Amino acid sequence: MRSAPPLLLLLHGLGGNRHVWQGLGELLPQRWPGDWLAPDLPGHGAAAPLPRYSFGAMAAALAERLPRDRPVAVLGHSLGGALALTLASGWFGVRVMAACGLGIKVRWSAAELAKAGELAAAPARSFGTREEAVRRWLRVSGLTDLVAAGSPAARAGVTGGDGAWRLALDQGAFGVGAPDMPGLLGAARADVVLAAGEHDPMCPVEHLWDLRADHVVLPGLGHNAHVEDPAALLPVLDRLVSEERG
Repeated sequence: MRSAPPLLLLLHGLGGNRHVWQGLGELLPQRWPGDWLAPDLPGHGAAAPLPRYSFGAMAAALAERLPRDRPVAVLGHSLGGALALTLASGWFGVRVMAACGLGIKVRWSAAELAKAGELAAAPARSFGTREEAVRRWLRVSGLTDLVAAGSPAARAGVTGGDGAWRLALDQGAFGVGAPDMPGLLGAARADVVLAAGEHDPMCPVEHLWDLRADHVVLPGLGHNAHVEDPAALLPVLDRLVSEERG
């Protein structure tokens, strides 16, 4: 009896939402053997916020929406990549067979962590117009010049109205902290792939050498490689399929 094909779980980065995977999603019917799911991370888009943000708390919230009786392959970007590795630990009851972390920021300075903590504690800003809020969302999510202001991702990135627009993002999520990459890799019960765009300023390729010698470099791309050129991720998906079938 053949086992069910793997579910592909796509996890966006901090500040984004599930719609950033639209481009890749259009390519999946011809490339991915099973179905796929791209949820909003806790505190993002339409997803409920958490009382406190940690990689474990976010992974647990995601796990509640995932099947426990079939294999899952996870492709996560940035924060989503760290959550992909967290789920790969097996601690949350999800059968992760293969996971890819794309563009995970693996080195954090004390100043960067302090700035993130300040953002997490700051009150949410209100904007007089939707256009102002969208411009702010595009900056926060790193998608300026990559996503149109009228796109589904941008529409889902803001909420409100009548002069009180705001980002569809819980500020507290900025306080999630830095991932313990050696610990996550050591705890993983799944095959793990690390990848980054060749010109990713948040995850320079050289930072991956200390973690995995078999990391994947996406030529010519930056931090949001999955948005810049969704087709560039297809070889990574092929690798996840081969790892899952192992």
